[in-house]
Amino acid sequence: MAFDGITIACMAHELHEKLTGARISKIAQPEPDELLLTIKSREGNYRLLLSASASLPLVYLTEKNKPGPLTAPNFCMLLRKHISGGRILSVTQPSLERILRFEIEHLDEMGDTCKKYLIVEIMGKHSNIIFCNEQNQIIDSVKHVSAQMSSVREVLPGREYFIPDTQEKANPLEITESLFVELVGGKAAKLSKALYTSLTGLSPVAAEEICARTSLDSDRPAGSFQPEELTHLYRTFVRFLEPVQSGAYTPVIYYDEKTPVEFSCIPLTLYEHCRKETFPSVSEVLERYYAEKNTLTRIRQKSTDLRRIVQTALERNVKKYDLQAKQLKDTEKREKYRVWGELINTYGYGVEPGSKSFEALNYYTGATIQIPLDPQIPVQENAKKYFDKYGKLKRTCEAVTKLLEETGAEIEHLRSIQTALDIALQEEDLVQIKEELMEAGYIRKRTPGSKRPKITSRPFHYLSSDGYHMYVGKNNLQNDELTFQTAKGSDWWFHAKGAPGSHVIVQTNGDELPDRTFEEAAKLAAYYSSNRGADKVEIDYVERKHVKKPNGSKPGFVVYYTNYSMMINSDISGIQLL
Repeated sequence: MAFDGITIACMAHELHEKLTGARISKIAQPEPDELLLTIKSREGNYRLLLSASASLPLVYLTEKNKPGPLTAPNFCMLLRKHISGGRILSVTQPSLERILRFEIEHLDEMGDTCKKYLIVEIMGKHSNIIFCNEQNQIIDSVKHVSAQMSSVREVLPGREYFIPDTQEKANPLEITESLFVELVGGKAAKLSKALYTSLTGLSPVAAEEICARTSLDSDRPAGSFQPEELTHLYRTFVRFLEPVQSGAYTPVIYYDEKTPVEFSCIPLTLYEHCRKETFPSVSEVLERYYAEKNTLTRIRQKSTDLRRIVQTALERNVKKYDLQAKQLKDTEKREKYRVWGELINTYGYGVEPGSKSFEALNYYTGATIQIPLDPQIPVQENAKKYFDKYGKLKRTCEAVTKLLEETGAEIEHLRSIQTALDIALQEEDLVQIKEELMEAGYIRKRTPGSKRPKITSRPFHYLSSDGYHMYVGKNNLQNDELTFQTAKGSDWWFHAKGAPGSHVIVQTNGDELPDRTFEEAAKLAAYYSSNRGADKVEIDYVERKHVKKPNGSKPGFVVYYTNYSMMINSDISGIQLL
């Protein structure tokens, strides 16, 4: 779920419980739009991150420290002057708005007790951190917003602070059934959009979830529903918000295999098919979710150039393969020319000179065929002409067949590199892939004497439910090393049949493997292949001693002639990664 009003309500509840009565000991501003507060309480110290970043505004407790600049920015210095050492009285959320309000008590210059408010607005590109006095006047803010920048509200020192009501949304925690039916049912937009545009704090995901729980079509226009259907929607909506009223949150992240797809503070039926991981606090959810998302995004960005190189080479080779296949198909008529030549030599003695064709019995098939002739040359010369065509097409067939095999192997190799790029989870995983592309000639090789990067990437290491160690190669170079250097002859080797993917090795230690370990290793081979996500993937498995690598073959390419096969899904959620 987006960082919406429900998530912020959960965060407000968490921060109020942990920080009420605690004192602010340090204030840092690591980024121009970010604060890091160190807060001391009886239970221990906390670090509170407040970010008004336009791309990713966040608020959460973290254990990680971030160094600030040598010279503190003016806003940071102002906060240190006013609230350093101050005590947090409360953390609240007005209505279900995407706003957190920290009420802070401190001593002024005269030693008198006074209050200040630190307000964090989580509103996308309009996010801000605003510091106000007890009279609700703005003292300063991380971002200044002038009248030229916004006609709705100025955010400048001396201005009064207020929450702009530009969209005329209702408070979900106070709305009555009649007003709900009137607001939602009066919109022409689809039902889910009518929900989140009528009520504060609801994200599109939350709106879709409410519709799903009500079993109403979220894509139907809201105005097309009957009053009793909207009443049913309202009651489901009220039940959906019960955790917000009671504070009984369930912070959770939903995963598609190992990729985080959504987080929420309320269980979502929309993602029942996904693996979920529950956390004790929403801060841990946010930190984990965005850290994993950022890692995947960073890897995608880092691998963009490599993906482009591989995709370009793949497209070029696919076109080459199609042309070669067409050339090979054109050589299929070569046998016809050989037969014609033989029949002319056998029966051509009776054909009159200048004939354009003649009929002959094809002694291979027993059928009579019409053989075209060139009347400008002697009949026997026609036979030589057809034998020459046959010879040329035969040589072409042999050459193109070899080229077609080479191009097919290159396509298979490039597709395996694409799969390796999809598997890569860390930047060091890309180093070996780049080395492989250099060896294949797709990237310019290093100049002599240049330092080769240190290889730190290692195969995935899993432990089966029966205690056997299973290893998964992340790329073709690792596959070769794992299969032919790490594995012993009695170990078992697994690979997705007819698809690019990783080699999976199970160390047997001389034991006979249980069926469950075979199935788990097969699941790993299915997951780390181009068939990831399929309900059924065919997996070949064989003892490692039966796997061979042909001389001169591409990295990761192997052959085997005796093997077992099984059909398996690619769900590895229950397998332990070490």
